[in-house]
Amino acid sequence: MAWRQIINTTTASITYPASFSRFFSSKSSTPYIVKVGIPEFLNGIGKGVESHVAKLESEIGDFQKLLVTRTLKLKKLGIPCKHRKLILKHTHKYRLGLWRPRAEPVKT
Repeated sequence: MAWRQIINTTTASITYPASFSRFFSSKSSTPYIVKVGIPEFLNGIGKGVESHVAKLESEIGDFQKLLVTRTLKLKKLGIPCKHRKLILKHTHKYRLGLWRPRAEPVKT
């Protein structure tokens, strides 16, 4: 009985700093692309990876196939190591739902 009182009093008194509110806000401040293809995905990664759009579209063709492509396939296509690592890292994050390419802001 005493443990239950201790647990109830400690859980009730937990307060979070105001800086944590930015992690839990319901507002989405960054717009995302609804339809993602190979060009949008590689442009979202940036860092020079977008130069391989034509090569990957012609050889792989589909975005879903890109998500399951392995490093040896990318190596055979002639993509440099640094770009392969970026592509594979971002495809893994995309499959887990941790990353999506951002929509470019509309110019007025």
